[in-house]
Amino acid sequence: MEQTKLTVRIPRDLLENVKRYAAENHITLTDLVEAYLRRIPALEPLNNAPIVCRLSGILPRDVSMQDYRDHLEERMITKGSFDGKFTATNHI
Repeated sequence: MEQTKLTVRIPRDLLENVKRYAAENHITLTDLVEAYLRRIPALEPLNNAPIVCRLSGILPRDVSMQDYRDHLEERMITKGSFDGKFTATNHI
């Protein structure tokens, strides 16, 4: 398989950790990165993803994002964890 060079910028301390890990496990950084990247599934359209297939048809087609927000707000109010304001930590 043809190979190409890749430049990656990562924090120095992370690189030192990875180099140490690679040395301890008798593997090159290239092999380590390649092994990790091969674990990422091939890209597939989102509508074919298993989670989408499992959830398809659960909600009516006419449900909007506002309906979802209203549902979350009601749920938070009934559980006592919502103060009535959307903030960076409690909104979608």
